[in-house]
Amino acid sequence: MASTPATLGSILDAAAHGQFPPPDGTTTVVPQPCHRDAGVIAFTAHSVVFTDEDPQWVHTTLAALDCDPLAATMNPLFLAAFLRRTGRAADTTDLLTVADALPGGPEPALGLREIDDPDHPRVVRARKRRDDVRVWASAGGGVLVLGRGLAGRWEAAIEVDEDVRHRGLGRSLALAARHLVPDGCPVWAQQSPGNARSVRVFQAAGYRPVGAEALFFAR
Repeated sequence: MASTPATLGSILDAAAHGQFPPPDGTTTVVPQPCHRDAGVIAFTAHSVVFTDEDPQWVHTTLAALDCDPLAATMNPLFLAAFLRRTGRAADTTDLLTVADALPGGPEPALGLREIDDPDHPRVVRARKRRDDVRVWASAGGGVLVLGRGLAGRWEAAIEVDEDVRHRGLGRSLALAARHLVPDGCPVWAQQSPGNARSVRVFQAAGYRPVGAEALFFAR
């Protein structure tokens, strides 16, 4: 019996449970999960390019690069060629992390209050990149966002007011996302590698590094 072709959703689901693509130095090309999102995820010695472009274009463009094949999909020349071909926009290449859901509710001391305001700046920003967005404000001066992002995965983002940083609030908010994520699903989060504070916060809250991710958004 023929195996079912991999989708980005199935690859991410497997990775969330510790099962990664084979570290064989190859690149897998799969269709975009939706029009909004295209891009690249680089796992250990294996990359996944998700696009509705011709897979042959991806492989030919990568083969033409004068660089280490293991790093080709994250090479700026390839990413720039990808953006030009698709007419998309990008922000940065992120560290991709994931954590398991936790039982019970978040710390009561956080004083989380769900924001039901479609015009709230954090809600407006989140809805550009995610579906089913929910936002909570902490009594201590922070915001937690949960929403369905790439391939329908649940994604968390946090924001801490400048005057209350360095007190552990960021870690508590990232941990709260693991209690609030629906249906016991894994919760994903992206951090810019240069934002060392954010990387430390999420890892302290139990988020495991999975790979590097470059998302390309429809303009």
